[in-house]
Amino acid sequence: MPKVCVIGAGPSGITAIKNLLDQGLEAVCYDYNNEVGGNWIFNENESHSSVFETTHIISSKTLSQYEDFTFDDFEKGIPDYPSHDQLRRYFQAYAAHFDLYPTIEFNTLVKKCELNKEKHWKLTTEKNGVEKVETFTHLVVCNGHHWQPRYPNYPGKFTGELIHSHHFKKAAPFKDQRVLVIGGGNSACDVAVETSRVSKKTVISWRRGYRIVPKFLFGKPSDVVASKMVFLPSKIKFFFSELTVKLFAGSNKAYGLPEPEQSITGTHPTVNDELLYKLRHGKVFPKGDIDHYENKKVFFKDGSFEEFDVIIACTGFVLSHPFFEKDFINYSEGDVPLYLKMLHEEHENLFFIGMFQPLGCIWPGSELQSKLAARAIKGLWKVPSNIRELCRREVTHPHFRQIKTARHTISVDYHLFVKQLKKHLPKNYVSKSKISNKVDLG
Repeated sequence: MPKVCVIGAGPSGITAIKNLLDQGLEAVCYDYNNEVGGNWIFNENESHSSVFETTHIISSKTLSQYEDFTFDDFEKGIPDYPSHDQLRRYFQAYAAHFDLYPTIEFNTLVKKCELNKEKHWKLTTEKNGVEKVETFTHLVVCNGHHWQPRYPNYPGKFTGELIHSHHFKKAAPFKDQRVLVIGGGNSACDVAVETSRVSKKTVISWRRGYRIVPKFLFGKPSDVVASKMVFLPSKIKFFFSELTVKLFAGSNKAYGLPEPEQSITGTHPTVNDELLYKLRHGKVFPKGDIDHYENKKVFFKDGSFEEFDVIIACTGFVLSHPFFEKDFINYSEGDVPLYLKMLHEEHENLFFIGMFQPLGCIWPGSELQSKLAARAIKGLWKVPSNIRELCRREVTHPHFRQIKTARHTISVDYHLFVKQLKKHLPKNYVSKSKISNKVDLG
């Protein structure tokens, strides 16, 4: 009888548990937090979560919900772009609705995962200072990939305060400060906008050009508009997407920003409605790439320099699995050769859920991955015999030809990825079984 361990009770972990239970499998989940929600459990103190006080999701609710439990199943009147607190309550409602809490052991750190002689998983966990060792036939990894900061590496030493966006929780501490934000992604633009409300001055440094995608086009969420074009060939679809963004926002040069050298799919798009407004209203100031630091002075590659009190590095995260030995599995640098971003070429009893970065939302794809993983463990779906070839193809034939950075090793086209996963599932894969309502989510 299979005995499955799930690591993490965030958005991907809870749908993994739910679908394992749907197949009648024995499962236990370990999570370091004290509640369901993972990255979406806001905490003003340093924690696993990277969200801050005003964080809202950047994909719309229409494309950011589980099929087994939609936002309408949860609560009527959820806005197009839910806040972190609404998402937290949504995930906790999901866990309560499907009676998942009895399977989750909170406040538990997974310290080590290793294969024994029988090729089963030997796990070492720690809770309240007490270690425990257990054995499982299958391992489902859902520990997320937005929690271990990746810092920039520039010459010199900055003697002011240097923090990562992971540690940014609210703008208030930066009142009357001279703030430099490094990065052009979603977190960087949000942090620049938020600090500009209270700072003495906020500067944002881009080392390359990024496209800023508005949250709304033609009165609808931009991802909903884009989804209407999925039937088109990729080149035509993304041509129209890029053209639409240019028509709405204009040239980056009009805002003092560098033009992107790559196509709209060459990097992960930045979805933001306020940065361009703040730039043109003199609340955020654009700069190019950094050359080096000297005490509190930051020298830029255009030859200019400024003094700052604080630098906030919004420079992404390391893809980390600290419970594996690095010579066993290490995806922190380089390619990630996993079929469907979940299946290892050698270990059939190992599954990664939610370890992909869509141009959209993660957990709808995680839900489909979980259904497939549960069916594989149950024996209802067989891993392809050419799994090694398929894993290598994930690297050589990505959905997008993106710039070569650590951030872009796990990118997928949301709609294409969902379509690929659904090909392996029966037509009646949506299941709303095991309904319960035992937890107060107020």
